[in-house]
Amino acid sequence: QVQLVESGGGLVQAGGSLRLSCAASGLTFRRYDASWFRQAPGKEREFVAGLRWSTTREYYGDSVKGRFSISRDNAKNTMYLQMNSLKLEDTAVYYCASRLGGGVPLERSEYDYWGQGTQVTISS
Repeated sequence: QVQLVESGGGLVQAGGSLRLSCAASGLTFRRYDASWFRQAPGKEREFVAGLRWSTTREYYGDSVKGRFSISRDNAKNTMYLQMNSLKLEDTAVYYCASRLGGGVPLERSEYDYWGQGTQVTISS
């Protein structure tokens, strides 16, 4: 049974930093392409960052480029999202998602597995 469990969310002031974690079980994370998405109230779930296992190439949404960094620790079967210079508009529930190869598409429907999400709230 595949499980993705996010953690690390919380309340932080604008300009601050957070690191989210996504721990995987039931699959070998290093063989899966994986991404972070987020969903703010009343908005569609949007792609934040993705990481391909085969090339380790990173992909980022325009709104987070230069501020967020995606990484993975294969030994711990865990993916991370380092978020710096946080803005009010980064407030959302953050989800990790994975799929067995094929890249890191922007469409949520292309992913096979999802975590339950972790809330990130940015205050002024």
